[in-house]
Amino acid sequence: MALLSGFFGVLALVMVSIGLYGVTAYWVSRRRGEIGIRIALGAHPRGVVRLVLRQVSWLIVIGIAAGAILSLWAARFAGTFLFGLEPRDPATFVGAALLLLVIGFAAGWLPARRAAELDPVKVLREN
Repeated sequence: MALLSGFFGVLALVMVSIGLYGVTAYWVSRRRGEIGIRIALGAHPRGVVRLVLRQVSWLIVIGIAAGAILSLWAARFAGTFLFGLEPRDPATFVGAALLLLVIGFAAGWLPARRAAELDPVKVLREN
């Protein structure tokens, strides 16, 4: 049962990272004009990466907060399946939040780098 739960946990983590990457890539593609204008006006690539990662961080924080609330609620039901473990172990919750934070920023990094490398002339000619 633990192996099956671990497999589905890893599968959920992969799906979350793919979904966050997709949402971020879509957000960057919708704001290409704005990002192109920012770069044309002299925005540094680090600033563009920060802009995108700030948006990603909001999604991550909201997701971690909602997940923590729901998992604290669901922990009382899972307590019967755990033998010798505490269902509301703070170290587990903090570790899971940190893992989601790292995976979330890794998923948002590639679209952020692509946004920072946009050629403003090409972007502005497309619009």
